[in-house]
Amino acid sequence: MLCALALSLSLAGCGFHLHQGPGFAFDRIAIAPHPGGAVAQELRRELSRSVTVLEPGDVAAQLLVRIDHEQSEKTVVGINAAGQVRELQLRYKVRFAVTTPTGEERIPETELRQQRDFGFHESYALAKEVEEAALVRDMQSSIARQLVRRLAAIQDVR
Repeated sequence: MLCALALSLSLAGCGFHLHQGPGFAFDRIAIAPHPGGAVAQELRRELSRSVTVLEPGDVAAQLLVRIDHEQSEKTVVGINAAGQVRELQLRYKVRFAVTTPTGEERIPETELRQQRDFGFHESYALAKEVEEAALVRDMQSSIARQLVRRLAAIQDVR
């Protein structure tokens, strides 16, 4: 008991605190298109923890995130001597822009990319499909978190 008290006091004294989400200069945002692709939906989930997420066209929105393009690609990057696929590369691209409701640009049209390599063996095709789906979801989440960090860097929402 005494040890636990000493530990908690030492953590409090060193400035330790739990990680908190980013702070935003806005409290109302709209994301278009609605519902949009996987990144748009993930972005809505991430932002709804801190700000009010509105429908596109809502006049109360201080910012509009416009996700113009989401694309997933799969490319063969390695084959064996028999010509069988041994390694694949997954790519995910998202093109977006952030404006005020009056059309003033806060983040110009930008493209974010993620890629993941993974080994493939035809004997484990079903397991590799599950792995591929998990990697795509990971890339989508990573891009959504990058977007959140970029939105947190916006200071002027007038």
